[in-house]
Amino acid sequence: MAAHQEKKPSEERNRKSTQNGTRTSQVQWGRAWEVDWFSLASILFLLMFAPLIVYYFIMSCDQYQCCLIDPVIDLLTGNKYLSDIWNKTPALTYRAAGIYTLWVTFQVFLYVYIPDFCHKFLPGYVGGVQEGAVTPAGVVNKYEINGLQAWIITHVLWFANAYYFHCFSPTIIFDNWIPLLWCANILGYAVSTFAMIKGYFFPTNAKDCKFTGNFFYDYMMGIEFNPRIGKWFDFKLFFNGRPGIVAWTLINLSYAAKQQELYGQVTNSMILVNVLQGIYVLDFFWNEAWYLKTIDICHDHFGWYLGWGDCVWLPYLYTLQGLYLVYHPVQLGTANAIGILMLGLIGYYVFRMTNHHKDLFRRTNGNCKIWGKKPEYIECSYMSVDGTKYHSKLMTSGFWGWARHFNYTGDLMGSLAYCLTCGFDHILPYFYIVYMTILLTHRCIRDEHRCLSKYGKDWKRYTSAVPYRLIPGIF
Repeated sequence: MAAHQEKKPSEERNRKSTQNGTRTSQVQWGRAWEVDWFSLASILFLLMFAPLIVYYFIMSCDQYQCCLIDPVIDLLTGNKYLSDIWNKTPALTYRAAGIYTLWVTFQVFLYVYIPDFCHKFLPGYVGGVQEGAVTPAGVVNKYEINGLQAWIITHVLWFANAYYFHCFSPTIIFDNWIPLLWCANILGYAVSTFAMIKGYFFPTNAKDCKFTGNFFYDYMMGIEFNPRIGKWFDFKLFFNGRPGIVAWTLINLSYAAKQQELYGQVTNSMILVNVLQGIYVLDFFWNEAWYLKTIDICHDHFGWYLGWGDCVWLPYLYTLQGLYLVYHPVQLGTANAIGILMLGLIGYYVFRMTNHHKDLFRRTNGNCKIWGKKPEYIECSYMSVDGTKYHSKLMTSGFWGWARHFNYTGDLMGSLAYCLTCGFDHILPYFYIVYMTILLTHRCIRDEHRCLSKYGKDWKRYTSAVPYRLIPGIF
């Protein structure tokens, strides 16, 4: 459910066909083949409660001014019943359905039918047709990388409407926020269900499917590794990057427009949220080709976790700070605003440079300089399920020598900065940093479990050289 990703530590993969002694592990890629009781309990909990969590947060802002405790107090004291809260919740409307259908259709059009042209005139940007990582079946998929282009076109049209055409109000997203929630849920469940049916009856590549025999686990975590329709429509890349992340900055802009409408000004805290989260979104699209090597694309199968998560969880819970500031405008003091800005920018710098160093190391096969010195690394090897042997180099220099997932540390610094813009009157805006801490810690553990299975004793050598996961000297 997250746009924040970690690039895999296996960076330089020199393919050598072999059938010799390296064992083949079926858990090197993707999710589990078998389901333990804890995993099943976690899956059932998320399936039942994740949609309710999203509804509860959004309802709390709509009916209780973003106070998370008051709804519970009302219910426990008998002041209100669940039916009272539900009856006050805006229902699905034809207007919202039309807006959402047009939005998704437009993003599909930009994704499938408009080849990337940004890479032709933006120095350093990698777009157009790019190759992804090798799949468990040995397939190397090709992708049309055009997310930055889609983001630019979408936002140019948004601002052109706001300042010139006036076809709709810039507050349109906020004004239809809960009806749009129902639309997002419909799409999230529809695409997840379709992906499961497709995995059973007409998979893109049957060798890249995993079946546990447990319906709930397969529905949640997915069956197909890379479900596709036609040559270019890749479910994972589209739903991870579009429409949720393209919408992220539009949602924040709509919040700012609503603040202007209600109070006659946009506070500096709202500006900080738009700027800091906007930097992250633009970074995502600028490095979309790099994203092809992240956990979501390289390891996760496409199921409810990604389908519903990217349609609902991401746009609704990653934008809570802007939503909160509509109800509780905060004008920060100059020192506080500068401090939060610096925390966010330093976090972004750590996040970006950590990933840049890894990418540079991979592209040059270690023939580069990290912090002015030739990088140190540990050589590893592993074998895919088709018997092909691969060699990797795990870097232990720079930020990657400080911690095995130090890019996540920068990510968490940025996440905390988003939350701090909202002050300390309510806990709702701080859900994001709590969630990201849990999510990224879990990703660390999940990723390292895969790497241990994949690299064996080589991974143990790596963890001895870099003993900490996130915070040097602590964890």
